[in-house]
Amino acid sequence: MDSVEQFVMEPAAQGVLVKCRVTRDRRGMDRGFYPTYFLHMEKDDGKKVFLLAGRKRKKSATSNYLLSTDPTDLSRGAEAFVGKVRSNLVGTQFTVYDSGVSPKARQLARPLHSERQEIAAICYETNVMGFRGPRKMTVIVPAMTVDHTRIQLPSSSPAGTLLERWRMNMMENLLELHNKSPVWCEESQSYVLNFHGRVTQASVKNFQIVHDNDLEYIILQFGRVAEDVFTMDFRYPMCALQAFAIVLSSFDNKLACE
Repeated sequence: MDSVEQFVMEPAAQGVLVKCRVTRDRRGMDRGFYPTYFLHMEKDDGKKVFLLAGRKRKKSATSNYLLSTDPTDLSRGAEAFVGKVRSNLVGTQFTVYDSGVSPKARQLARPLHSERQEIAAICYETNVMGFRGPRKMTVIVPAMTVDHTRIQLPSSSPAGTLLERWRMNMMENLLELHNKSPVWCEESQSYVLNFHGRVTQASVKNFQIVHDNDLEYIILQFGRVAEDVFTMDFRYPMCALQAFAIVLSSFDNKLACE
């Protein structure tokens, strides 16, 4: 890796499965309500490399997670700030941004800063009937160019936001992904997916993200292995920041989905 900042933004190399571990730190008074999440990449020699930390902002009208390559400084103004995840009011839809500034801030005070890009959106299907069952997720990400770079989608794009374009079925230059449907297991009396040994505990938060054209190519999978320890593995075309942001959205409380 030339730099962690560069690595977390670049798509995984084709043909490579990036294996990671997510830990949740709930120690301390406010961390009970605002845990810090840490992402480490697992290396073949058993060592771990720190990549990202994420934490929900306090006193925010909607769920708002800041992501940083510094495990100790998760402030918006820090040099290590690399992106954020913001939800709608009911916590069913999330947008992931890089570290650029909003169009309004760029016009008013920070013209030298680049405008922020939308790099992912996550939509959880509302559970109006109250049935206990697997969540349904839709993930929208920018498509890739022929030389395997992510298509740029600034926040002020005339075509609209990722979620607006998805709702209007304007999917040019976008990829629509879904969570793989689990199957009911009579023996365990639960919905299950094959995580090939990477997930050991049942949880409503466990998921695998795929494209409808190839249900066997797992782009992102996430699941619990202990109370506050989870595995997160991703492949091309996803990058670490997109994958971790999607995971943080899954941790968020969703009254309309549970």
